[in-house]
Amino acid sequence: MKKVISITLILLSLSLFSEELIVDVRTLAEWNQGHLASAKRIEWQEISKKIQSLNLDMDNEIILYCRSGIRAGKAKIILNDLGYINVTNAGSLLEAKNLVGDEIEK
Repeated sequence: MKKVISITLILLSLSLFSEELIVDVRTLAEWNQGHLASAKRIEWQEISKKIQSLNLDMDNEIILYCRSGIRAGKAKIILNDLGYINVTNAGSLLEAKNLVGDEIEK
């Protein structure tokens, strides 16, 4: 029993240290109408320049969202082309909220 608990605690602690980046790829005006509390804002057209300044590992989890998922999809393609391998298009703000369990703030 102790081994099972120990392994579970190790796995849980590892997941707590994994870096997850949530990126809102919408415009500033859209961001100001409401965004996920834990999100960073990087417009999709600027993602290739700005993502590299964050010094992420290529396997860091990156979750993207926009109004409908179209711009997030474009940003995902750009990030995949740069070599990032763990990128998710979460779709809209509400879909991203449900996926990550975060709150919307204004």
